[in-house]
Amino acid sequence: MYEQLLQKKTKLAVIGLGYVGLPIALEFARHISVIGFDINAARVDLMRNNIDPSGELEAQDFEGRDIVFTDSLEVLREATFFIVAVPTPIDEHAQPDLRPLLGASTTMGKVLKKGDYVVFESTVYPGCTEEDCIPVMEKHSGLSFANGDFKVGYSPERINPGDKEHTLARIVKVVSGCDEEALDLIAKVYELVITAGVHRASSIKVAEAAKIIENTQRDVNIALMNELSMIFDRMSINTYEVLEAAGTKWNFLKFSPGLVGGHCIGVDPYYLTYKAKELGYDAKVILSGRTTNDNMGAYIARKTVQMMIKHGKDVAKSRVLVMGATFKENVEDIRNSKVADVIQELKNFSVNVDIIDPHASSDELHHEYGFRLTAPDDMRKDYDAVIVAVSHLPYATLNEDYFKSITSENPVLVDIKGLFRGKIEDMHYWSL
Repeated sequence: MYEQLLQKKTKLAVIGLGYVGLPIALEFARHISVIGFDINAARVDLMRNNIDPSGELEAQDFEGRDIVFTDSLEVLREATFFIVAVPTPIDEHAQPDLRPLLGASTTMGKVLKKGDYVVFESTVYPGCTEEDCIPVMEKHSGLSFANGDFKVGYSPERINPGDKEHTLARIVKVVSGCDEEALDLIAKVYELVITAGVHRASSIKVAEAAKIIENTQRDVNIALMNELSMIFDRMSINTYEVLEAAGTKWNFLKFSPGLVGGHCIGVDPYYLTYKAKELGYDAKVILSGRTTNDNMGAYIARKTVQMMIKHGKDVAKSRVLVMGATFKENVEDIRNSKVADVIQELKNFSVNVDIIDPHASSDELHHEYGFRLTAPDDMRKDYDAVIVAVSHLPYATLNEDYFKSITSENPVLVDIKGLFRGKIEDMHYWSL
């Protein structure tokens, strides 16, 4: 199959063309023939016109690529090597929502042929590929995995939205296969596009576990920083100054407090704790970290209200400007944005809230969270408090004069990431 891919006698298909799948499809399309498949016809039409619906890629990133975008199963059947890169979110009860993944597995079952390969990239708990996905593919294809009718592998995605340095090709890729033959072919296929090289995991479960602990480790460490920031706040100590001092030690790990949202760090740990619970183990440290991070939005809002009251503001008549609504800086993605928690808690205190963001879509925010962005021309000059919630690049150039120009007398500036630490003299300033 490898030689057939190189000679373009067969095709590679990517199922799910979001922030993970589309870059993968386009990178492979530099070297071999690719089918980009998505069930959303509107998104497919955008990509046919060299537009990335996620806003991460430019039109030139589509140029010169051997790729066909489609939502047709008939076209998808032309491929023999499939990569599944669909979302794996959690539901309202923080339980894994496997519907997109099982839906993609059903799609795979409808197009699978003997000898085909399927590699999953979606973040899952260890065992999900073999225990959940393979049976669905067998059911809908009539093929037998046990008899070797098709091969399966797992290669966790490591795409970091907004990061132009750690791009797909520059990050070591973990790969795994259901047997040695599968592992060898899957590794060779990924080596076509991964210049940083691949790491061959000993099993699919090991690769699944490796992915899920990458984000779980970050989540727990950020939770520690958030808890420290709450402790240091009671001591009137600036957390970032403490971290700078501690960071002079050679083996001190660099983490900082903040809102932990998005579709990875704020989600993946729940997949691991879910599986652990199923096996009879309560993941106390991981869940404790999740609780701390999930409560940070409300904590920041309450701190803002406390400062406003302290400095003579009538909360019910006050107006607060929240700057930034995406889950992280310099991206359009609003999924699981914890800024929404800040806004909701402020509204619980009857605070009037305006929100601005240079990247987010007002319609998407309204659909997801029930609030819209304030247009630049509609911004006020008398905000009682400003919360810089996301460190978007345009905000870094602002100064105290700007904030004073949009606030009332005696205003509060809440700077979640410490972007303006040491630069504010006349306003009441607070950061994590």
